[in-house]
Amino acid sequence: MKTKIAGHLLVECLLAQGVTHAFGVPGESYLAVLDGFHLHSDAIRFVTCRQEGGAAFMAEAQGKLTGRPGICFVTRGPGATNASIGVHTAFQDSTPMVLFVGDVASDTRDREAFQEMDYTHFFGPSTKGMAKRVERVDDPERLPEYIARAFATAMNGRPGPVVLVLPEDMLTQPVQKAQALPRVEPVQAWSDPGALRDLRNLLLAAQKPLVICGGGGWTVQAAQALQRFAENWQLPVANAFRFQDTFDNHHAQYAGDVGIGISPALAQCVRESDLVVAIGPRLGEMTTGGYTMLQAPKTAQKLVHIHGSAEELNRVYQADLAILSTMNAAARSLEVLAAPPELTWSDWTKQAHQGYLDNLKPQTLPGDVDMPEIVAMLQKHLPVDSVVTNGAGNFASWMHRFFKHHGLVKGHKTQLAPTVGAMGYGVPAGIAANILTGRVAFTIAGDGDFLMNGQELATAVQHGAKSIILVLNNGMYGTIRMHQEREYPTHVTGSQLKNPDFTALAQAYGYVGVRMHKTDQFEALLLAALARPEGTLIEVLLDPEVITTRGTLQAITQSALAKQKV
Repeated sequence: MKTKIAGHLLVECLLAQGVTHAFGVPGESYLAVLDGFHLHSDAIRFVTCRQEGGAAFMAEAQGKLTGRPGICFVTRGPGATNASIGVHTAFQDSTPMVLFVGDVASDTRDREAFQEMDYTHFFGPSTKGMAKRVERVDDPERLPEYIARAFATAMNGRPGPVVLVLPEDMLTQPVQKAQALPRVEPVQAWSDPGALRDLRNLLLAAQKPLVICGGGGWTVQAAQALQRFAENWQLPVANAFRFQDTFDNHHAQYAGDVGIGISPALAQCVRESDLVVAIGPRLGEMTTGGYTMLQAPKTAQKLVHIHGSAEELNRVYQADLAILSTMNAAARSLEVLAAPPELTWSDWTKQAHQGYLDNLKPQTLPGDVDMPEIVAMLQKHLPVDSVVTNGAGNFASWMHRFFKHHGLVKGHKTQLAPTVGAMGYGVPAGIAANILTGRVAFTIAGDGDFLMNGQELATAVQHGAKSIILVLNNGMYGTIRMHQEREYPTHVTGSQLKNPDFTALAQAYGYVGVRMHKTDQFEALLLAALARPEGTLIEVLLDPEVITTRGTLQAITQSALAKQKV
């Protein structure tokens, strides 16, 4: 019988954890693992990507979609550094992920061998690092231990990324005894009963309570339990920045998203509230309006902070009540929290929801492309379980403001967006979503954003994936230009872009590429894209005369939706 080598065992360990897809760029440092994927190609699929940053974004999207660690393989040195953008995204977005890095052989270590680097220092596990844990596997017999621990670390507490470093020679060594360990499940941390009683008393004493939900660790069941809690107590609920699918946007108690470009009505609602119940989010800079709507370290409002990580509680904000609980356990505890027969804040809840509805009203803007109308067409025609993705830039604000997610409460994660603000995320995330789920994947991208990972269209075509990509081409890094024109109005430098023909570029990769100039062209293009088997890129040419006219740029890009203090 052929002796099993460590690279093959590693793949068997992934299979034991329920992994069906791994994303990566091949490298000579982990050829033995690639051979393991070949041996088990009927059960696990290695998706060959074009750049490690795109591969890491796909794995991060996998973690968001499945709730279990997304898997990425890269080679040493440049491969790992390229992938670091996805690791950083997973860290700040609280997404479970495992990055495997093929490394130099053990007998060349610590000599600055070809592409050698210190991954522990680079990925730096800490509250300011990129990974929850960084470990090197030198003994092939311990591979199952390291992989099981990586999965447990990635999923438990505050979810996040783990980096495992694999010396090239270790992967080719024979394994005599080691076997894959059983599937690891995340541990549920339950709310303290005394803390729940305190929370109930705070709710009973409040006049203007507000729930803010988001962060990692949410499941369909947790979202549904959250909705029942909100309904029992008639609470207004807002979603944290880029976690807009946590609570149903169509619900009569939905107040909007608390993030970049928060509506003035919701910002005022946060300020006027006398009790904020934060379930899941870190309460970072974007969700708190630069730590102003909720002032750090002690908020003007009473603050209840529920989070799965003890290290996160009371780290930035000194909460009036801090509850250590994972989202499944927290939501299920809250849904049975007894509400009184009468509550005093029904008008407050209606006011918060009306503020959200008022913010959906479109406004007249210059130019031939009406983005609120385009989003309305997307709302009309995209299936309810579609996955909507974006990278970073003002272009994303159109979807954030006007698109309404049913989200997890209907059984599906429908938003993939980087809270870390990483450009280039949307295209690979959409491709990964279609590969993993088969659902419609729609991506909105700016011209600069698309070009950061547009090469992954080749990955989509090679692996039979399909996404629909809307590229807003204004010939600039629009968010930077907006800030630039505000701060240095006569010194516009470095933000201009000379772009390729995006339709021809898409066609070269194997997508269908089409172009539009006016709003009334979009609906037919969208319907055709939904019907065809291939992926489609729709380029929207925005009028450069309108775009570059100082003073109108902020209107077009919705400067109120950019980072600001409302």
